[in-house]
Amino acid sequence: MTIEAELRRVEAGTRDLVWERFSNDDALALGLAVIEKARARRLAVTVDVERGGQRLFHFAMAGTSPDNASWIERKKNVVRRVFTSSYAYGLKLAAEGKTLADLALDPQLHAAHGGCLPIVVKGTGFVGMLTISGLPQKADHDLAVEIMREQLGLTGSAPARAGPGPSRPRRKR
Repeated sequence: MTIEAELRRVEAGTRDLVWERFSNDDALALGLAVIEKARARRLAVTVDVERGGQRLFHFAMAGTSPDNASWIERKKNVVRRVFTSSYAYGLKLAAEGKTLADLALDPQLHAAHGGCLPIVVKGTGFVGMLTISGLPQKADHDLAVEIMREQLGLTGSAPARAGPGPSRPRRKR
């Protein structure tokens, strides 16, 4: 798949990830959903959920390292700047033949690699981020998208329903 085709896939897969509202309970449910899915698949990831500059969820599974927390912060710095997924931005840069350094962004502080998705609330815009680190970048991104789509009640590449997104505590079975 070409970089351009992958970028189109990524943009299409994230276009409808919009919440009606995003509460602390939603952040908890989102983070726990990542951990549950990763455990079921025997994946080692670190996950972080932030809203309005406040970390609401952070967990590092066995098999991860402190480097994963650093990757999370660097990915979040990119998303805070461009308000799109870190993977999409990395693909865009690659398609344009550019690097973060070309944009005067310090690669020690920024990482345009997959795994960080903006949390967007309808009528408000960007409010936070879901970030995963520990897998190859495409896998980090795809896992984040999969979980966010599930939490929003979406399936496939288009919305499964219109109406309010989650903002209620979720009971896990």
